[in-house]
Amino acid sequence: MSTTAVPSPSRSRHGMLPWKRVSFGLFAVAWGGNEFTPLLVMYRHVNHLDSFTVNVLLGAYVLGIIPALLLGGPLSDRFGRRPLFVPAPLVAVLGSSLLAIGASDATLLFLGRVCSGIALGLVMAVGTSWLKELSQVPFDTHAPEGQGAARAALSLTTGFALGAGIAAALAQFGPIPTALPYLVHIGITLVSFFVLLGAPESRPRAQTSTPLLEDLAIPAAKHRRFLFVVAPMAPWVFGTAASAYAILPGLMMSQAPGFEIGMSGLLCVVALGCGVAVQRLASLVDSPHSARGIGIALVVTVPAMLLAAAAAGLDSLPWAVAAAALLGAAYGLLLVGGLREIQRIAGPNDLAGLTAVFYSLTYLGFFIPMILSAIGAWLNYTEMFFTGAVIALLSVGVIAFSWRKHLPES
Repeated sequence: MSTTAVPSPSRSRHGMLPWKRVSFGLFAVAWGGNEFTPLLVMYRHVNHLDSFTVNVLLGAYVLGIIPALLLGGPLSDRFGRRPLFVPAPLVAVLGSSLLAIGASDATLLFLGRVCSGIALGLVMAVGTSWLKELSQVPFDTHAPEGQGAARAALSLTTGFALGAGIAAALAQFGPIPTALPYLVHIGITLVSFFVLLGAPESRPRAQTSTPLLEDLAIPAAKHRRFLFVVAPMAPWVFGTAASAYAILPGLMMSQAPGFEIGMSGLLCVVALGCGVAVQRLASLVDSPHSARGIGIALVVTVPAMLLAAAAAGLDSLPWAVAAAALLGAAYGLLLVGGLREIQRIAGPNDLAGLTAVFYSLTYLGFFIPMILSAIGAWLNYTEMFFTGAVIALLSVGVIAFSWRKHLPES
């Protein structure tokens, strides 16, 4: 596969750095992906949807995310970043529109979540790669190595955090609680769409006669570093996040009578705020010579799950806040560590595709609330969180076994 280089100035129209345009689009779509999460309590408490249905709706957008990731990433390696990324904000607007009008209709909520997932899958796979390419010469002459991964993780996590926090505040204290959070997101996302139109293409359309189906194969996914270091940690990325802002709020509803939605939003913001705060640390502890970044992230996951077990056992909101903070820190460390490993493993023709596979594995963690809800008749949440801590500790052992093995440069 060959491409032709297209020179570009470091700044796009109106003097805005190109990576900031893409970052804004990623942020806006991530906002929409997570605005639903703190409202789970509202759908349970006000709309009287049962716990299993609500957790199915939480996981429904994974049904949109994974196909969008697995198709969007490799296709953007072939056709360029813009054709796959630019429509995503409009799909996100459609998703929020369905959610706004479908408050009492599980089918509309399901479809809205799937649309939100499709949009998020496209921007995560394509946007992460686009940001990486716009964070290097000729588009950005000052960004240090690895800055693209850090910018992508920060854009995503900030969008997730603000989307959750503002949606919870609007639903708790504003008028039309079932619609206003989504209307605000629609406005922000439309602005991001028009800002995004000025972003330059970083990967011109490939001149190739390779069949399209062959592009969907991602050879780098067979790299031993990916199989033995990245794949075992990937489900923990959103497994930790979902534990913090999807499971704990449902367990703490009795501790915040009348303010259930606000409490849910608080746990989301605490978790994702800590996820943002540790991302600088994640960049510092990461190493191209070992799995140190991912290993430390998984070590943090163990006490985080134990704190969650204590919060569930004690039925304590302060303990839940502490658990959400540590779970969020683990999430931030895992996300940056995983993205940095991906960007070292992937060649230029596999970057978006391998990023898509990584994100697909991370989103398996979003099925955890649904699974735990289904097995709740046999185990209580304290036991389930404790089991999670044991599994996280075993994951540390798996990573340690391949600590310095199969490095990309070797």
